Amino acid sequence: MDLIVQTYGADTSGMVCGFSFVPGGAGAALDADSAAAWLRTCRAPDAAASGDFVWLHFNLAHGASERWMRTHLGLPDSFFAFLHEGSRSTRIEQEDGALRAIVNDVMFNLELTPSEIATLFVHVERRIMVTARLKPLRSVDTLRACVRDGESFRSPAELLVHLLRDQADLLIQIMRRTSVDVDRIEDRFLSQRLTSSRIELGAMRRTLTRLQRMLAPEPGSIFRLLAKPPAWLHMEDVQELRESTEEFSLVLADLAGLNERIKLLQEEIGSRLDEQNNRTLFTLTLVTVIALPINIVAGFFGMNVGGVPFSENKHGFWLMVMLVAGFTALAAWWAFRRRGDR
Repeated sequence: MDLIVQTYGADTSGMVCGFSFVPGGAGAALDADSAAAWLRTCRAPDAAASGDFVWLHFNLAHGASERWMRTHLGLPDSFFAFLHEGSRSTRIEQEDGALRAIVNDVMFNLELTPSEIATLFVHVERRIMVTARLKPLRSVDTLRACVRDGESFRSPAELLVHLLRDQADLLIQIMRRTSVDVDRIEDRFLSQRLTSSRIELGAMRRTLTRLQRMLAPEPGSIFRLLAKPPAWLHMEDVQELRESTEEFSLVLADLAGLNERIKLLQEEIGSRLDEQNNRTLFTLTLVTVIALPINIVAGFFGMNVGGVPFSENKHGFWLMVMLVAGFTALAAWWAFRRRGDR
């Protein structure tokens, strides 16, 4: 059933969608046959220089997708090794004269909490952007909707920048939703209703840390790319990449601030719970200390042996009451004095 869901929407070649663009113009839909014809024309020795470009999106869960890409795209073997490598952290780098990127997206469960990370593999050249994924991504759906709505794009690199900005927007949405939950827990804390807030905060902190690790792009790879971009990359694209990097830096700073806020709230809740536990323990100790003289005297006088003090004295009972009351008052004074010292 999962395989049916993952391959839904792809044609027999494994291509989910394709679009052709002219610089500054809207995209036109392409099927697999039209894309193959465009690729043959583009790579022909006598092909005329042109500014048009295409975006092809593939489903790696489809058995035919990788075979179609190897047959028609003419990409180096390093790209297909890139599809199967173990590292899944978000990054963008230059390799074989092209841009390679990994963009992660978040899949939400029914409670609208981040539940799973889906990965998109991106390969960008001067006239083509190839994307491939195993599971559907919201960022790709957003980009595809923008293309269908007539948004214009200057180059394949601008499509990639759009994906990166969609990822930053996703992080902002998650951060805002988490911030609302933290506000709710903080209000509950201030109203003395702690319940299971520490457990919730711990789960939030773990989720944010994982999202920060998976969604935040590696700064080193981006800085290397910006320092020495490919020759075919437009200056406008380089500038937009730099701006998207700065936007990510701001989002990550806000995310770190939210994480620190959660940490402080966890410490405050832990401190209050410790204080309540200490107060409860002290109360139990106080009751035990106050009851100690009564229990000791009752134990001695309850023994069925001879020589019990005051047994022949007609005022013996009241004398023992006064003695027990005195020792109890002394124990209570000592206990409350200890409480005052604390």
